[in-house]
Amino acid sequence: MNARISSVILVLAVFPGFIGCGKEKTATRVSTKAPVPKAPDAAGPASTDARTGTVLESLSAPPYTYVHVDTGESKIWVAAPALEVKVGDRVALPAQMSPMKNWPSKALDRTFDVVYLAQEVAKVGEGKSASSATKKMPEGHPAIEPGRSAPIDLSGITKAEGGKTVAEIFAGQEALSGKQVVFRGKVVKSNAQIMGKNWLHIRDGTGDEKTNDLTVTTDEALPQLGDIVVVTGQVTLNKDFGAGYKYAVIIEDATFKKE
Repeated sequence: MNARISSVILVLAVFPGFIGCGKEKTATRVSTKAPVPKAPDAAGPASTDARTGTVLESLSAPPYTYVHVDTGESKIWVAAPALEVKVGDRVALPAQMSPMKNWPSKALDRTFDVVYLAQEVAKVGEGKSASSATKKMPEGHPAIEPGRSAPIDLSGITKAEGGKTVAEIFAGQEALSGKQVVFRGKVVKSNAQIMGKNWLHIRDGTGDEKTNDLTVTTDEALPQLGDIVVVTGQVTLNKDFGAGYKYAVIIEDATFKKE
């Protein structure tokens, strides 16, 4: 009996130690160290209205001038309205420029891997733009806002058979996105070989100031101003060509039949 009591007392004496050890192990799994502060991010360049660079090369190809600029961080090609700069000049570039890949220049017989479109390029220290004083792209650039063309007689233009009007395309743009449409209208403006495409502005007398003019790109030869044409092409929404030139609705890769 004494032996059994002694054994029980021994177990009770040892068991609390096991409990204590279990609690200690559990406690060690919880980190008591303060989190290591995260190192602050390296400071980026200050936000400025323009960045500067040195002209490495300048190529005239009206209505553009192509300028090869060393910004210190990279060497880039910039296309801007016709300007006069020479090798070694310091120029200021707009902070907002969009890259245009595989940009073709027929005048130079060359395709640039990447060109940045700029509305102006300014010589450092001159206090004014070296290019367009009005900060606009050259005449003939495809970005022409609806409602800006000269008044033209649009009477008598009827809807194409099985097609839509200009206003209907604008109104139904969400459902038509990515689909082929057919419409009839009059050519009110045309531009050849801008960014490798021919450009048309078509109206049919429907719509208001913001929905009366459809921009069309095509690989076909351009019709004459005032021609009535039936256009077939794909509806594309929110097309961004860079440099601030965006179209809410545009008809791409179109074919047309002159009437």
